Amino acid sequence: MSAHPIERSEITGIVLAGGLGRRMSADGQGVDKGLQPFRGRPMAQHAIERLAPQVGTLLVNANRNRERYADFGWPVIGDAIEGHAGPLAGLHAGMRHARTRYVVTVPCDSPFLPADLVERLAAALADTPGARLAVARTREQAHPVFALVERSLLADLEGFLASGRRKIDAWYAPLGVVEVEFDDAAAFRNINTPQELSEQESG
Repeated sequence: MSAHPIERSEITGIVLAGGLGRRMSADGQGVDKGLQPFRGRPMAQHAIERLAPQVGTLLVNANRNRERYADFGWPVIGDAIEGHAGPLAGLHAGMRHARTRYVVTVPCDSPFLPADLVERLAAALADTPGARLAVARTREQAHPVFALVERSLLADLEGFLASGRRKIDAWYAPLGVVEVEFDDAAAFRNINTPQELSEQESG
C-alpha cells in the first residue's frame, strides 16, 4: 500500500484537445473538436469544468486556436512531438510541463466524465503495490485516455514515442497498471461526429 493517499494537489489535469477531428467534419479535413458548440458552450469547456475541481491545477493540450483555448483560463500547451501523434503526444506534453507528482488525462470530447474520476483512480493507484498508472474501465471496455499517471514515467514514454509507436495502451501494457471499474459507461461517452453531437445535444 502507498505510504499516503494521493492528494488532489499532487495531480495536474490535462485536457487533450490536440487532435485533428477528421470525423467531426463533413469533408474529412478536420475541425477543432473541442471548440464545437455543445449545449451552449464549447465542448472542451464541459470537460474542463468537470475536471478542474478534481485536480490541483490544469493544462490544456491544443495545437490549433490556442488563444481561444487560453480563454478558458488555464495554460495551453502544444505537442512537442510533430505529426499529430495522438493522445500520447498530449500526455507527453503535459508530463513535460507539469510540476506535480501525477498527471491525469481526459479527452476534450467527453463532456460527461465522472465527477469522482480522479478520486477513484487515485485511490486505486495508492492501494495497488507496484502500480504506476491507473486507467478507467467500464465492463469489458478500458478507457486508456482516462488515466492517472506517475510523472516519473516521462522518460519511459519518450523512449516509446522515439521508437515510432503511438498506441497508448501498448505503452502502458508492460508497466504497473491498475484498471478501475466504473458502472456508468455513458459518463465516458465521447462525441466524434456531427451526428453524435446532434444526438447528444438534445439527449
